[in-house]
Amino acid sequence: MAVTPRTGPLPGRPESYWMDSTGPTSYPPLAEDIEVDVAVVGGGIAGLSTAWEVARTGRTVAVLEADRIAAGVTGYTTAKLSSLHTLVYERLRSTRGAEAAHLYARSQQEAVEHVAAVSAEVGIDCQLERAPAYTYTVRPEDTDQLRAEAAAAREAGLPAEYTEVTGLPFDVAGAVRVEDQAQFHPRVYLLALAADLLAQGGVIHERTRVTGLREGSPCRVTAESGHTVTAKSVVVATHYPVFDRALLFARLSAQRELVVAAPLAPGQDPGGMYITQDEGKRSVRTAPYGDDGGRLLIVTGEGFTPGTGDAAAGFRALDAWMRERFDVGETAYRWAAQDNSVTDGVPMVGPFHPGARHTYVATGFGGWGMSGGVMAGALLARLIQGEKSPWADLYDPRRLLTTVREVPSLLGQQAEVAKHFVGDRLRSHVDSVDEIPPGSGAVVRVEGRRCAVHRDEDGGLHAVSARCTHMGCLVAFNEAETTWECPCHGSRFGTDGEVLQGPATRPLEPRELPGS
Repeated sequence: MAVTPRTGPLPGRPESYWMDSTGPTSYPPLAEDIEVDVAVVGGGIAGLSTAWEVARTGRTVAVLEADRIAAGVTGYTTAKLSSLHTLVYERLRSTRGAEAAHLYARSQQEAVEHVAAVSAEVGIDCQLERAPAYTYTVRPEDTDQLRAEAAAAREAGLPAEYTEVTGLPFDVAGAVRVEDQAQFHPRVYLLALAADLLAQGGVIHERTRVTGLREGSPCRVTAESGHTVTAKSVVVATHYPVFDRALLFARLSAQRELVVAAPLAPGQDPGGMYITQDEGKRSVRTAPYGDDGGRLLIVTGEGFTPGTGDAAAGFRALDAWMRERFDVGETAYRWAAQDNSVTDGVPMVGPFHPGARHTYVATGFGGWGMSGGVMAGALLARLIQGEKSPWADLYDPRRLLTTVREVPSLLGQQAEVAKHFVGDRLRSHVDSVDEIPPGSGAVVRVEGRRCAVHRDEDGGLHAVSARCTHMGCLVAFNEAETTWECPCHGSRFGTDGEVLQGPATRPLEPRELPGS
């Protein structure tokens, strides 16, 4: 099977606006064994929020980040702060009851307000703006579903209403609207939070990949370097848990979504945050851009399971959709965001597994990691203190009743994993390295072993093992982002095999090609 050639340049710079508009960080790697009250593994919004909340209780805390803080999933988000999460409330009311829907709404809205309160307290100018949030459809046949969602969200305690009027420059058939939501610059917020964490006595270690966890009293976390952190409590907030002892991976599915952003013509701001499941999902918001009061339109969609989608085609489709509907200038940025969803639709935040006493996890935010991560930080800080939040049971990873109800979704998800684990081994992606054009990559059988081979723009070949180091599924090449991706659980690797995104913690092994 031949590799499909590229069809011209992609729109925009391959970078997140949030990353491009903030400076780099440079916290030192862990260089010695240390001891703290709480070790937080992961430096995204969930990890940093947890660490900051814990430090406020007087405990010593260390953040251990494999790369750079606020530069993974959080650095590539769309940064909506909202308690309106597409169509969650009617589903929650049906599956877990009205009280669960109420607790979900209250916890998520409190997270929105918490960001505003913390920004004021710490003095963070993170471009926090209040705006209504909309879930809309352009299909008349879906309006009954939105009417039901508006009613369920209103019953859950949100100021939700059904409307057919929005600020979008095109007609919609109907929408759910919730007032007084927010949008912000996530990197500005979190970098300031990190600085305040250090002022409270906390420590941050970047380029510190955690590879081992020994639970007990105390717990011990081991970094790739061999250095350890001894802690009374450990929080695993690595987006996808890097330890599988709780088998949470069986309840999580990874989804990668593409983003394009372009300057918006003056006076064209749609005045809110929008999302729809139509057309493969579309999410729209704006952000301050430049010094002259300009706005940047940010559009997300074209989701796919890592390792399965055509990201290049997706970027082009998303850019075309944006240009057909909005008056924008030249596309400035393109990037991709990745998140995990739980089979019952509710994040897992709390004790790591049924036997856990001092280890906690935060994962499965389903695309709503800004409010979810802030909620997780406050919830986990209370649990570590020995207190119980009103919504602790709702998010508890050990929940059993909904796990039983999840079975059809869980089985379907695992069948998809099995399809890749077994089916991808029945074929080579190309028959020969010679078929790989410059700038592309493919899996090739070389001397009986499957190799992931990338040919750079100068023609140089880079070969690594095609087996993901998490559970052994075969990776696939994402040409638009020049990465190897695992379709089973979403691990991502550089062309040299370096781990870019877990749950994998070990790089792809290098391979020698004949004649090289």
